[in-house]
Amino acid sequence: MNAEAALAWLDTIIPAQTGERLSDLQKVILQQVWLGKKYLDIANDYGCTEGHAKDVGSQLWKLLSQALREKITKSNCRATLERYLRKTSISSLLDYSRSPQPSISAKPEDINFIGRQEAIAHLNTLVAQGSKVIVIQGEGGLGKTTLAQQYLQTQGFDLVLELLMAKETPNITSAERIVEEWLKQDFHVEPGVEFGVTLGRLKRQLHTRRVGVLIDNLEPALDQQGQVIALHRSYVELLRVLADARVQSVTLITSRDRLCEPGLNVTHYRLPGLDQTAWLQFFSNRGILIDLSTLDIMHRTYGGNAKAMGILRGSIQEDFNYDMVAYWQENHSDPLAVTDLKNLAVSQINRLQFLDLQAYRLLCRLGCYRYQDVPTIPSLGLFCLLWDVPPSQHRQIITSLKNRSLVECHQGEYWLHPVIRAEAIARLRTSNEWQITNHKAAEFWTANVQKIETFKDALQALEAYYHYIEIHHFELAGKVILKSRNNQWQQFLPLGSTLYRMGLIQPVLAAITLVINNIKNDEKLSELYNILGDLYWITGKIHQAIACQEKTITFAAQSFKSLLLQPDNKHHAYYLRMLEVDSLLSIGLYKIDLWELKTSAKLFQQVIDLAQNTDHHRWAEKAFVCLALVNSYLGLHDSACSLADIAYCDMTNEQITEQTGRFAYFMQIVGQTYVNLGDFTKAHQIFDQALIFAEQSHYLQVKAKTLNGLAEIYRQQSQFELALNNHIEAIELLEKISAKCDLAEAYFQLGLTYQKMAKFDQCQIKFQQAIRLFTDMQAPQQVKKVCAYFR
Repeated sequence: MNAEAALAWLDTIIPAQTGERLSDLQKVILQQVWLGKKYLDIANDYGCTEGHAKDVGSQLWKLLSQALREKITKSNCRATLERYLRKTSISSLLDYSRSPQPSISAKPEDINFIGRQEAIAHLNTLVAQGSKVIVIQGEGGLGKTTLAQQYLQTQGFDLVLELLMAKETPNITSAERIVEEWLKQDFHVEPGVEFGVTLGRLKRQLHTRRVGVLIDNLEPALDQQGQVIALHRSYVELLRVLADARVQSVTLITSRDRLCEPGLNVTHYRLPGLDQTAWLQFFSNRGILIDLSTLDIMHRTYGGNAKAMGILRGSIQEDFNYDMVAYWQENHSDPLAVTDLKNLAVSQINRLQFLDLQAYRLLCRLGCYRYQDVPTIPSLGLFCLLWDVPPSQHRQIITSLKNRSLVECHQGEYWLHPVIRAEAIARLRTSNEWQITNHKAAEFWTANVQKIETFKDALQALEAYYHYIEIHHFELAGKVILKSRNNQWQQFLPLGSTLYRMGLIQPVLAAITLVINNIKNDEKLSELYNILGDLYWITGKIHQAIACQEKTITFAAQSFKSLLLQPDNKHHAYYLRMLEVDSLLSIGLYKIDLWELKTSAKLFQQVIDLAQNTDHHRWAEKAFVCLALVNSYLGLHDSACSLADIAYCDMTNEQITEQTGRFAYFMQIVGQTYVNLGDFTKAHQIFDQALIFAEQSHYLQVKAKTLNGLAEIYRQQSQFELALNNHIEAIELLEKISAKCDLAEAYFQLGLTYQKMAKFDQCQIKFQQAIRLFTDMQAPQQVKKVCAYFR
């Protein structure tokens, strides 16, 4: 069993169960985790940050859990998938790669026909169902002609007739001449004077003999609508004869375009690309040094295209001494680097440009989408790019692309093959539509997501940011991060805040740092620095976090002064003062992680003084909760207990229980306060409630901190197995989201658990890990706290 077999199986299971497809990075993560690789190694190999790899990995485990209906994590994914694979007996890729391979190459015709057994079986099924004319459709290079020829030569036909359509429309031979030639040379029958008579004689021959017919490369004879062009309408009459239910013939037509002749009884078969097993066999037979991970990426990049496979083989053999990895390292950034591959895409797109200019424009515009974090586009995402076309024509234009195999489609979701996309975006960049297309795409993503409840919602909303970055509209990119929406916490929060609460920290951090120096508006700057401060805090850069919140206060104050001169400024004034209060509260929380507890207490008191009995009273309530925690650390137990009890009553009030999800972060603070006070009953109750909300809303940081608090309770109660399980799960979550402050504390608490278990070697290891992280955070008081527990 191997990761390739798992991916092959998941490619069928996940779309059926969730309606989603794995992104390229998710597939790479699954492969590398299968091999025991760490996120840092995966990120280095793929070319992204470690944090981004963790974010995408977290989404992957959620998606797999949803599809398989059981919890999948980084640590158990291989064992779980192997169990499923054993049940479904899918291990052909590894079985083939391990089996002895023949040292002598197979015959050329066998080599050219690798991996089409299912296609042959499918054609036989269609014929058994009564199909007389079958159109094998697909993009250039798939192997349509090879399949048709192989089928007709191996199915026991009495006679096989071939019509190779001219590549250029002016050179197409007339149907009349073709049928005359067949009758004379193959049936030894004289044609009639009129074409109708000639077709009648052909039909009689097909009644009595089992004949296979190949009409190859039909698309030059088709017009914009997929119908036979006016000059060669005689082909329609020929096809009517070949499609007659009484003939014993089978006709295979190969075409890049769909045949759309009304009333003509034909069956279409959309030929898929060769599967990865076929590529593995092809390259192995030719002595190529196989690397399964590289092979998988190449196979996906070219969609299993047979001609691409052959072209790549030549380049790998001739220019890279049979080394697949060396070839791909050199060429992976440009899928059209090989001229022959580029010609495949160019010729097909050029023909579209000639036949259907509106569909051509849409194809080029579709190149603006990234197909990365969000690998497919809903139909509305195509409609928005047809801004200059009446809505009544939208479906027709999309159908034109589908009929020509230029856009992939599954259950109403669309995407471009990477090779087609590379050519499409190259043309779009050099057109005068680059700016407006990205604008339209960004507006679509923004309008398409009204509420953020899932990772998919969050990632789709962020896509607008990347479109504005492409056209250097940094102010608009910043507005994407700051656009507020309702979310699963019953809050109306900016996208950036929602994303990092869901654990998507690295994408937001990268997005804000890229645009913030290009933003001129003080109010927007204050909002961005407020979010950026929390991101730096979570990732352990506490001093940078404090600096950001101080900038928020400065910019908010400047904006507030300018508002005093404006009428109707109540809403803005409220929001700016909220930013100031929120920043002070945030700095107080940061100071806890620096273990500067007295300074933290003063900041929380300052928030209370500013917000109590004002429109911002909720921040005063949060500050009371935080002050309770600080007092419990400082040994002020009576004050801590009094403040915590007020919050406890509010949070356990049945009338407001359903709304407390929005306060999940502060719920776990109350729980931690009761742990410090030794009231484990109340602590457990609050933690259980916080855990439910955190899991329902994907608030990974709160979930991890809550698990860590529960582990402390279990340690105090000498339930060490439960304690260790909670510690380990918390640490795994915190590593995924790169939450360094919380991770340092989690290692410290795990060390205390090992200490109480008298496992002093393990204890020292965990304390050292905590010290290392606290040192990186420049938190000397925290280091001193940990050192005090060394034996």
